[in-house]
Amino acid sequence: MFNKILIANRGEIACRVIRTANRLGIRSVAVYSDADADALHVLMADEAVHIGGPAPADSYLRMDEIIRAAKQTGAEAIHPGYGFLSENAEFSGLCTDNGLVFIGPPATAIEIMGSKSAAKHAMENEEVPLLPGYHGVEQDAALLKQAADEIGYPVLLKAVAGGGGKGMRQVNGSDEFDQALTAAKREAQSSFGDDAMLVEKFLGQPRHVEVQVFCDSHGNGVYLFERDCSVQRRHQKIIEEAPAPGLPVRVREQMGEAALRVARAVDYVGAGTVEFLLDDEGKFFFMEMNTRLQVEHPVTELITRQDLVEWQLRVASGETLPCAQSDLTIEGHAFEARIYAEDPDNDFLPAAGRLTFVQQPAESFHVRIDTGVAQGDEVGVFYDPMIAKLIVWDQDRNRALQRLAQALSAYRIVGVTTNISFLRRLASHSEFISEDISTDFISRHRDSLFQDAGLPLESLAPIAVLYLILKREAARKPRNADPTSPWNDLDCWRMNAPRIHMERIIVNDTAHDIEVEQVGASDYVMTFETRTSRVSGLLAGNELNVTIDGHRQTAVLIDEPEVTTLFTDTASLGFSPWSPDLGEDVEHDDGTGFTAPMNGTIVEILVSVGDRVEAGDTLLIMEAMKMEHPIKAPTAGIVKDIYFAQGDLVDGGTELIAFEKLNSHSEA
Repeated sequence: MFNKILIANRGEIACRVIRTANRLGIRSVAVYSDADADALHVLMADEAVHIGGPAPADSYLRMDEIIRAAKQTGAEAIHPGYGFLSENAEFSGLCTDNGLVFIGPPATAIEIMGSKSAAKHAMENEEVPLLPGYHGVEQDAALLKQAADEIGYPVLLKAVAGGGGKGMRQVNGSDEFDQALTAAKREAQSSFGDDAMLVEKFLGQPRHVEVQVFCDSHGNGVYLFERDCSVQRRHQKIIEEAPAPGLPVRVREQMGEAALRVARAVDYVGAGTVEFLLDDEGKFFFMEMNTRLQVEHPVTELITRQDLVEWQLRVASGETLPCAQSDLTIEGHAFEARIYAEDPDNDFLPAAGRLTFVQQPAESFHVRIDTGVAQGDEVGVFYDPMIAKLIVWDQDRNRALQRLAQALSAYRIVGVTTNISFLRRLASHSEFISEDISTDFISRHRDSLFQDAGLPLESLAPIAVLYLILKREAARKPRNADPTSPWNDLDCWRMNAPRIHMERIIVNDTAHDIEVEQVGASDYVMTFETRTSRVSGLLAGNELNVTIDGHRQTAVLIDEPEVTTLFTDTASLGFSPWSPDLGEDVEHDDGTGFTAPMNGTIVEILVSVGDRVEAGDTLLIMEAMKMEHPIKAPTAGIVKDIYFAQGDLVDGGTELIAFEKLNSHSEA
């Protein structure tokens, strides 16, 4: 076994590898960019080496710097994690050339499987079923379009060197092909340095089921069953589960054996994942093999009670697999939910900012959290916006789902917009519970998944107002030295009249009035819209024990300069106390300027000064957090000025384009 390893990655996967290394008595070396100097993985490792600037190309993709760091610290092996250099054959070979063990498969396997087209060709002789498609090396745009026309729409464009949904576009018709190809090639070049594409038939409502395989250098191989990763957005997974629900034992065995044939065809060594599309008739089709540990590997660990990182380390050091196929069994059911800094209500746009408050559910035998951040950390624009992975386990799927819902209710984050509420709605959706899942689950159930996104103000507004009252009462100083003076009271007392006053809170720029009548020391009758409630409570720090009409619950409230965030077990609310308008000038967006939705890079400008554009036309494209974001015209107009050039880095909120709107009476 190794004495010291270097982890050529960041975030939660680096922390995950370090934990297993610590348990096995292996010293760990972290690497970090300028942006990660104080990151959690740096603090957890025994040593850490700076390798460059914040952009991945200047740090985590710098092979020379990572090799230098390994040799400088005396590391014997390099664990690449996932992403970055984990599936880079050149890096694997470079490790070998420098006397370092690459904790992953041989470079030859990475080369074959790293090219989706080469992988498809390799599988044709292995009796592994394939989807109809074009997997050739010729990349002429007209040839690719002809292939798509012959296959029949819809088709899927996929980056040959891709993964994680990068460089992937669904094309529904011939008229969409050229634009989709341009966007997919640009994203693939940016993500992988290779813009080659393949074209495949798009299945309407398949399931995405993948099989975890493991092989050693002594000719042994096993599959550790399957994971269902069907629930996705932007072709990226957000909830995974193991085992795949409703999968017949016969199909499970067939997929496992096919996955092993895939691995053996390329003399695979180490952890790998073979991905399949599964139709409603139980037929499965090979998609690709990921030659690394997957983000969702924890669900496999929980149902098999195996540590896959330990397996990686043992196999890489020359040991045989810890188990034979007959030793492996499935125990219970597990889910993984990816906690992202993103806004589901705005097409899942990634968010950036500081995590001013993080409260995680308690970890236990049933609940596990893999994260690479802590309260106070910054979610920046250079890396994937995933904050953590929430993994739960129980004896069967229904009980595991209950664990997931409970844990999501206890997960509270302030500082950035997250997908936690959306995940809670998704996990409690009736069709998800009944196992009716497919890769288009979110789009198929968009109305029901988002219709409940409205804030339950009737139940939350009284809690918010009670908090403001109790906080004000706790903070006030006596106005008179005499503690019995009535001038010290702020209880809205009136002679011969109820103690009634109005409170106003601001939610999403809208003012809401709540009538408050004090009927006791901390006992109130509140009327909001048509509902009147008896409300009382006790404030201790940021926890409010509140009783509304006899129903007691605990709320957590976090104050920030501009907004207070209220959490209950079932919902959250951002609000501000109303303050009077003192006449300060306020800038209003009149729709004639376009601002950057977040920090990012201008990757393409599609218009020129003086151009007339129509509503929906894309004006420019930004890239942030490894995703592209088109800036589109909301109405017809004329481009008056462009403030940045291709390649420029811009801050969120910066004006990008000056725009003159046209109405029906305007002339270009």
